Amino acid sequence: MRLLLILLPSLFYTATKPPLVLSWRDGHACPLGQFPCGNLSVCLPQALHCNGEDDCDNGADEENCVDDSGWLQILGDMLATRSSRMAVEDEGDACWLELFPVRCRCWGRAVDCTERDLATVPRVSPNVTRMDLKKNEISSLLDNQFARYRSLEKLFLQNNKIELVSPKAFAGLSQLKMLFLSHNRITQLKPQVFADLHHLEWLMLDNNRIAQIVPAMFAGLKSLYFLYMLNNSLTQIPNASLCTEMPKLSWLELEGNRIQAVRRAVFQECHDFTVLILRRNELRWIQDGTFSGLKRLVELDLSSNRLDWLPSSLFRGLTELQQLNISYNPLREIFPGQFETLPQLRSLSLEGLEIPNIHNLTFQKLTNLSHIYFKKFQYCSYVPHVRSCKPNTDGISSFENLLANIILRIFIWVIACLTCFGNLFVICMRSFIVTENSQHTMAIKSPCCADGLMGIYLFIIGAFDLKYSGAYNKHAQGWMGSLPCQLAGSLAMLSSEVSVLLLTYVTLEKYFSIVFPFSHHRAGKKQTISVLAVIWLLGFSLSIVPLWCKDSFGNYYGRNGVCFPLQSDLGERPSARGYSATIYLGLNLAAFITIVFAYSGMFYSIHVTASNTVERGVCSREVTIAKRFFFIVFTDALCWIPIFLLKLLSLLQVEIPGTITSWVVIFILPINSALNPILYTITTASFQEKVKGCLQTKRLELHESHKSFTLVTLQASST
Repeated sequence: MRLLLILLPSLFYTATKPPLVLSWRDGHACPLGQFPCGNLSVCLPQALHCNGEDDCDNGADEENCVDDSGWLQILGDMLATRSSRMAVEDEGDACWLELFPVRCRCWGRAVDCTERDLATVPRVSPNVTRMDLKKNEISSLLDNQFARYRSLEKLFLQNNKIELVSPKAFAGLSQLKMLFLSHNRITQLKPQVFADLHHLEWLMLDNNRIAQIVPAMFAGLKSLYFLYMLNNSLTQIPNASLCTEMPKLSWLELEGNRIQAVRRAVFQECHDFTVLILRRNELRWIQDGTFSGLKRLVELDLSSNRLDWLPSSLFRGLTELQQLNISYNPLREIFPGQFETLPQLRSLSLEGLEIPNIHNLTFQKLTNLSHIYFKKFQYCSYVPHVRSCKPNTDGISSFENLLANIILRIFIWVIACLTCFGNLFVICMRSFIVTENSQHTMAIKSPCCADGLMGIYLFIIGAFDLKYSGAYNKHAQGWMGSLPCQLAGSLAMLSSEVSVLLLTYVTLEKYFSIVFPFSHHRAGKKQTISVLAVIWLLGFSLSIVPLWCKDSFGNYYGRNGVCFPLQSDLGERPSARGYSATIYLGLNLAAFITIVFAYSGMFYSIHVTASNTVERGVCSREVTIAKRFFFIVFTDALCWIPIFLLKLLSLLQVEIPGTITSWVVIFILPINSALNPILYTITTASFQEKVKGCLQTKRLELHESHKSFTLVTLQASST
C-alpha cells in the first residue's frame, strides 16, 4: 500500500488512453450467446464463462474473470509498463533527524508518532519529510504550526479529534504532496487554507463533518490530483467549476454525502478527470451536459441515489469511459440510445433496476462491453454478445433451467404426484365411507380439492421446467409474462387461500360442537354447501383480482420463475404490495390466530368435561376428531409460519435469497397439501375399520373358495 501511495499520483499524467480491449468480435466468430475459447474454433454458452471449471481445453473460459475495468485497469497497466522506470522511496533504517519525541519512531527523515496520545503536534527537526500523527488526541491545528517544516512531503493526521483548522495552519508547506485529514471532526475549512500547498497531490478529507464546498477553500492547489471527501455532510456542490482552483484534478470522491443536484458548471474545465464517484448521495437531478467536457473520464459511479430519470444525452462526450455504474436508482426508464455514445465502455452496472423497456438495441453498440450487471439474470438474454453477465441465477432459476437446483427439479414431480394422487385417493375413499354424515364428508372433500390444485400447480411448473431445459434464459421473460405462468400462480393462490379458509371453517364448526354441545345448532346440508361455495368464491376472487387489474398490480404472478408472489421489492407496485400484505399478514394470519384460540378452547372444554364426568366415553368421538384436526393445523402451521416470516421480511425490504423462495414454494408451501390425505383419511378410525372390513371379507371369500376347491377335489378323488 505504501508503494501504491507513492506511485499513484505520478501516474495521473499518463491516464489519457484506456488499454486495448479485446471484444467478442475478435478471434473466432461465435453465434450470439456464446464466446470463443481463445484462439480455438470452439464456442461455449455464456453461462460457462468463469464458472470455476475449465470447459475450454486451453482454459480460456476462466480468464478475464475479474472486472478490472476503469481506473484499476489503467493503474495495473501503467504499473506493469512503468515499474522498471520508477524510483521507489527508500530512506533506510538510519534516523537523519536530530530532534523528535522519545515516544516516536524515526527512520531516514520520517517520524512515526502513531497512537502516542499526543494532544498537540510535536516538535521535530526542520528537515523532516514525513510525519505520521495518526490515532492521537490532537483537537486543533493552529496558524503556522508546520511553518518550520518546509521539506515536509507527507503529513498524516487521520483518526484524531481535529475540530478547528486555522486559516494558516498549513502555511509554509510548499513541498507537501500528501495531506491526510480523514476521520476527524472538521466542520468547516476557511478560504485560502491550502494556499501554500502548491505541490499537493493528495488531499484526504473523508469522514469529517464538512457541510459545504467553497471553491476558494481549494485556492492554491494547482497540482492536486486526488480529492477524497467521502462521508461528510455535503448537501450541495457549488454552481462553479471546481477545477478553476484545481486544474489537474483527476480523481474526485464524493461518496456518502447528501448532495441532491449537480449542475453543468461544476465540472467545466475539468479536462483531466479520470474517476468521478458520486455514489450514495441523495441525487435527484443531474443537468444535461454535466459530463460532456470530461473527455478523459474512465470511471463514473452514480449508484445508490434517487435518480428517477436521466437525460438521454447525459453520457454524450464520454468517449473514453470504461466503467459506468447507475445501480440502485429508482429509474423509470432507460432510453434505447442511452449508452450509444460510450464506445469504450467495458463494465456497466444496472443492479437493482427494473427495466421495463429493455431491448437489444439498448446495448447493441457497446461492442467492447465485457461485464454487465443486472437485477435479474433474465435480462442477460438481451446482451448475448457480452461475455460476463451477472447474476447467473436468482436462486430460483438459472440460465439453463427454470428450477436451478437439481433436487428441486426432481422432487417437484415427487411432491406433485403425492399431492395429486393422495388427495384423489381421499376423495374416492370418502365416497365409499358412509359412517360419517354427509356434511362432514363434504367438509373433508373440499380441502382435498383445494390441495389437489396445489399438485396441479407443481405439475405445471415441472412441465415448463422440462420444456425450457438447457435454454431457459431465452424464454424467461416470455414465460413470466405468459398466460400459463399467470394461471399457474393464480392456481397456487386459489389452493392456498381456500385451504386456509376451509380449515378455519371446519375448526370453528368443531369448536362450537365441543364447547357448546347442546346450544350449538349443527349446520345442515344446504348451509354447509352455501358456506363452502362462499369460501371457494372468495378464494377465486382473491386469486383472479391481480389478473383482472393489470394496471394496478402489474405482473403480480410473474416476478419469478415459479410464478408465486412471495417476494416484494422496490419495483413492486404499492397496490400489489398492499394486496400481498392484506392476504398474508391480514387474512391468513387472522385465520391462524382464530384456529389457535379455537383449539385452545376445545381442549380446555374437553379437559373440564372429562374431570366432571364419570363416564369417560363422553365426547370421545369429538375428542378423536379434534385430535386429528389438531395435527392438520400443526402441519399447516409448519407450512404457513415460514411464509408469514418471509413475506414480512420482504415487505420490510429485507433482501431474501431466491434459493429460500424456491425451497419454500416447492417443499414448504405444499407440505400440508401432501400430508392432509394421510391425516384426513388413512389415520382415521372409519377408514381403518373399512379397510379391516374389506380384508376380512376378502379373507372369508378366499377361505370359502379354498373349502369349495378342497371339497370338489375330495369328491373327484373318491369317484
